[in-house]
Amino acid sequence: MEKRTELEIKKPELEWIEKDFPDETRVIELSGKLNGLHPVLCSILIQRGITNLEEAEHFFRPKLEDLEDPLKMKDMDRAVSRIIKSLDRNKRITVLGDYDVDGTTSAALMYLFLKNLGVECAYYIPDRYEEGYGISLKSIDRAVESGSDLMICLDCGIKAIDKVAYANEKGLDIVICDHHTPGTKLPDAVAVLDPKRVDCPYPFKELSGCGVGFKLIQALTLALGRNMEEAYRLLDLVAVSIAADIVPVIGENRCLSYFGIRKVNMDPLTGIQALKVATGLKSQFNNSDLVFKLAPRINAAGRMETGMKAVEILVAEDAVKARELATAVNAINLERGETDRRMTEEAIEMIGSDPDDAGRMSTVLHHSSWHKGVIGIVASRMIEKFYRPTIIFCGDGEILSGSARSVRHFDIYGALESCSDLLMQFGGHKFAAGMTMKRENFVQFRKRFEGAVRNTIQPESLVPAVIIDADLNISEVTRDFYKVLKRFAPFGPGNMNPVFQSKHAVVVAISKVGKTEDHLRLQLCGPDDPMNRISSIGFNLGNLADEISEGQMIQIVYTIEENSWNGKVSLQLNIKDIKT
Repeated sequence: MEKRTELEIKKPELEWIEKDFPDETRVIELSGKLNGLHPVLCSILIQRGITNLEEAEHFFRPKLEDLEDPLKMKDMDRAVSRIIKSLDRNKRITVLGDYDVDGTTSAALMYLFLKNLGVECAYYIPDRYEEGYGISLKSIDRAVESGSDLMICLDCGIKAIDKVAYANEKGLDIVICDHHTPGTKLPDAVAVLDPKRVDCPYPFKELSGCGVGFKLIQALTLALGRNMEEAYRLLDLVAVSIAADIVPVIGENRCLSYFGIRKVNMDPLTGIQALKVATGLKSQFNNSDLVFKLAPRINAAGRMETGMKAVEILVAEDAVKARELATAVNAINLERGETDRRMTEEAIEMIGSDPDDAGRMSTVLHHSSWHKGVIGIVASRMIEKFYRPTIIFCGDGEILSGSARSVRHFDIYGALESCSDLLMQFGGHKFAAGMTMKRENFVQFRKRFEGAVRNTIQPESLVPAVIIDADLNISEVTRDFYKVLKRFAPFGPGNMNPVFQSKHAVVVAISKVGKTEDHLRLQLCGPDDPMNRISSIGFNLGNLADEISEGQMIQIVYTIEENSWNGKVSLQLNIKDIKT
């Protein structure tokens, strides 16, 4: 069978999409209200719904006292009352979380808070492979056997109707803290905290699972008459959950993330500090560092071994023990990385060896030896490589496990619903999902899923895009400009790091960098300011070096960042794409 070349199967070129730029009159008016703030920055503020001085103050200077009242959440009074009942009776409480970052930080958050109250409590993370997602029968039995009569379930449980019924039969009360979309029926728990409940009046709907747990802690703190600083000392865990779970960094999440990241940098929990050291990153952490440095190490334990190990680090109080655990998790993360790379290479080779792949609009692959804990990562890698809806399956028995990832504007969950008769179970949302399926259905499912994608996807969804916030001259990239730009952080969904476009950037110097020269290093200046030069890096753009010459004028899209090298900090452009 002839193997096709990578050139034939590479993803489409990046499309440049400009946001609607605000009317100049509105920009000038806002700039005047903000002491002459740069018009480009005012334009971005308006794009993000910030149009007056009060909104700008709230955006640039978040305040913890502006957080929503936790008692606005449906069932919060019931949850608080039931937990206080256990406190008054000195009864043991079990805290259960999911095995991902949001779930393990949630479990650590609640465990540490209850432990500080003097409660006898234990945490439990179900095994990804033996018990699956969420509340398990084993977790219920274990809680009952340990003497608990209450289990607080975080980042899971909203659809666990049968499991909660089983817990009720065993005399174990359940309090659910979840943020996923409920089904038509809710579990018969003592309290179901979920801002996405249709009958929940809580105004902010986009909390992480850990964020919902934090609101419960806030409510308990108020009810017990304790100092709210006891809750705030756990905000670094909340910030990590917000970053890792890719929830919108707007509204209440922005405030929680802002103060949580500050705590990560100034006074982290012992376990967070140990994980920080393990990353080797010495500079101040930002939201991106939590996503790409800290979260993968927490996640690795649940992917490759058990999420219990992740919580053990997060709740550690002894610094030496925490460092030992962080070192062990670091090794697990390295193993995860090697497994990820191997599986990704095998997946690319499978696509390249399939003569029928060229005409497909989706990717559906299976390999019996692939690791269940890494298939979601590999699905994301395939999106990066080929940019089309992707499902990666694993399993060497009769039952296959799959993980799905989508592309912009395409509802992969809806496509799965059209194939649901071929699946044993599935769950997720518009851009990501998980499922199980009988091996005998794989070929038919692959064909049916391709048809569902082909019949519903819009052409633009198969083209990766960079969204441009504003035009900017190279000469305007100054330290003062960046000082204000940094205050737009923390960045994330709903408040992404602004992407700028410069249509007249002059190339001063060119070089390829990296071990295999995959990356492009440029020195650039504006056409009217040749002495004001700025360094730029284009990751995975090294192939463009031969298409560019010194003195040439190019168009670029980029973000602005700080680069630390040999103790010197300077501004640099992180180039996303180039047009010559």
